[in-house]
Amino acid sequence: MPQRDAPPRWDRRMQQRLARGEAAALGELYDRFASLVHGLAHRVVGEEHAADAITRDVFAHLWQHPDSYDPGEGPLRSWLAALTNRLAVQRLRTTETAALARGGHGTTEDLERKLRHASVAARADYIVQSMPAPLRAALELAYFQRRDYHQTATDLGVTDDEARRRLRLGLQLLATAHDAETPGAPPGIGGAA
Repeated sequence: MPQRDAPPRWDRRMQQRLARGEAAALGELYDRFASLVHGLAHRVVGEEHAADAITRDVFAHLWQHPDSYDPGEGPLRSWLAALTNRLAVQRLRTTETAALARGGHGTTEDLERKLRHASVAARADYIVQSMPAPLRAALELAYFQRRDYHQTATDLGVTDDEARRRLRLGLQLLATAHDAETPGAPPGIGGAA
């Protein structure tokens, strides 16, 4: 059975293949990351058609500008999430600003609040999807199934201390969802161009 490359090496090789114009590389990336990109876009814009368009835009950008991703800055997955977030927030800002200009309800402050909320929610979704399975399982038991740390430990077959450690680390990771300085700023991992 072939051993799977570690993500940084795989990311670097994919970026090089894209830079050479290998369409198969784009197909592999799409197969691997399209559901992540679409899910994050949908979380921000809340509309299927717009999420589809953003997904196309993200992969088109990667195809047209493969050098905009620098493997030395972080994983490709994170870079794609940052780019998706930026494009989705831009689209939401454009559509909501146009709605306000046409006499829609709300104010620009409401719009900024909505953008901030959508961006943080998308970051939180990405963080949960990306965290190691043991941390995600502990959080799901504790928060979605309302288990305390002792019940979580029992369900996971770990010690109480290990369950507390997993919950603490998972919550610390989730707390970073609020770290974006501005509503349109990328998550701060990788370098969305």
